Amino acid sequence: MSDRKIETGSRRAEERFSITVCEKGPYLVYGRPPLATQFIMPNAEHESWDFQQGRSYPTEAEPTALCRCGASKRKPYCDGSHTSAEWDPTLTAPDEAVPDRAEEIRGETLTLTDRAQFCVFARFCHPAGDAWTLTEHSDDPTSRRLAIREASMCPGGRLTAWDPISGKPYEFRFEPSLGLIEDPAIGCSGGVWVRGGIPLRREDGHSYEIRNRMVLCRCGQSANKPYCDGTHAAVKWQDGLDSTPAAEALPEEACEETY
Repeated sequence: MSDRKIETGSRRAEERFSITVCEKGPYLVYGRPPLATQFIMPNAEHESWDFQQGRSYPTEAEPTALCRCGASKRKPYCDGSHTSAEWDPTLTAPDEAVPDRAEEIRGETLTLTDRAQFCVFARFCHPAGDAWTLTEHSDDPTSRRLAIREASMCPGGRLTAWDPISGKPYEFRFEPSLGLIEDPAIGCSGGVWVRGGIPLRREDGHSYEIRNRMVLCRCGQSANKPYCDGTHAAVKWQDGLDSTPAAEALPEEACEETY
């Protein structure tokens, strides 16, 4: 088994939490983390602004098997449809962390790193211009605050804002939990939002980088499995879950923290 790598700014969840990706089947979730729909909600300008939680789903079974082929009739749970569905279960994401593939944008008071392979098309990086431009103008307090917020709201962890003096990233402090992303603005459902440093591994024991926030493919069509790559938006995949948003799920500001 390979050593677990922990992304800077993340911390490992308690030992009881983990997710195993079956080579040709579902995600096996251990530790009974909370599971609920999370709706991408717009601001007055119709841009992605925050998440609101919807219906909760039980995870009492140990493990809880969550569908990753997109074909289950019992979503979000696996019902065995992966054995007959037309999908490619191959895990294609790189085996190790790839910080060298990150683009770096430097502003006066902020640095932004961009790992494009983790984009899930949630569009939190767009309000008030975009996170990249805001970072370049981070000498302005309002631009700096918005750049930190937009980077920290990125569910897949594509973007991270860093303090250039301390070298520490800004991150929300998530408890171990899972979200089923719903995107009503573009009429589709997204991936499994994994929060709080829950370890992810394959059946063969290989462990992926431990991250504070990441999104796993749920439609079965990502080219970066097990991670979501936004393909659900292109194909307008819908999970058919009956739920409506109820309450905001995130704190107001990201904290500068290192673990």
